[in-house]
Amino acid sequence: MGKENTASGEENDRQSIRALERGLEVLRCFKPGDRLLGNQEIAARTGLPKPTVSRLTYTLTKLGYLSYSEKFGKYYLDSAVLALGYSFLANLDVRRIARPFMQELGEYAQASVTIGVQDRLNMLYVEAYRSSAMVTLTLGVGSQIPIATTSMGRALLCALPEAERASLMEQIRLRNEADWPRINAGIEQALKDYTELGFCLSLGDWKKDVHAVATPLVPTDGSRILVFSCVGAAFQLRRHMLEDDIGPRLLNLVTNVKEALDRHA
Repeated sequence: MGKENTASGEENDRQSIRALERGLEVLRCFKPGDRLLGNQEIAARTGLPKPTVSRLTYTLTKLGYLSYSEKFGKYYLDSAVLALGYSFLANLDVRRIARPFMQELGEYAQASVTIGVQDRLNMLYVEAYRSSAMVTLTLGVGSQIPIATTSMGRALLCALPEAERASLMEQIRLRNEADWPRINAGIEQALKDYTELGFCLSLGDWKKDVHAVATPLVPTDGSRILVFSCVGAAFQLRRHMLEDDIGPRLLNLVTNVKEALDRHA
């Protein structure tokens, strides 16, 4: 069995195109707030040699994925990347279906309601509704938060098959060895909460003044797991509110969205 797995892995490696992988790594360097990046910064973030980065940024610029600022001597994302992202979001029916439910819960809780998907060791927001409250989470579509310490990330871990969860947790451990005991304790508690309550909490674990509750939606068609969360200021969303009121309402929201998705399938 082990030899078969090794052979399969080698075959997958032969199928991959290294230059393409590296090009995508360059594009991944641009995070929200990173308007301009130079070759040296990209090399530091990717671990690639600077000459390689120079060739990649040149090629990506020719293809319309990057543009070069003569004034600053740095690169910024161009319209081809936006087109890809827009196509991805436009094909997510869940955003349109979930929006009214998210708005209703957001205004009730006076908090933000978000949808996220996994992006390596992070969760990527694909939809976000911010309530009219004075204090709400300011992160929007395209923002990333860590899997390790957020309710959204913990809910994803709870929904994954055991082998996938173990693999992802090992990657998190290797990235956060010093904090692993605390992180692992939070994940273990989340697994218990998910079994008993159907949702996961993060009470200041990611940011000390932020409380959140989250639960996953596992699509019937086998597509990627979506995670819904309700996030707000710690002084607004107390533990008892999340456990007794907001959490159950979030579960109801996900049930309604899943039923609507199934009807549109």
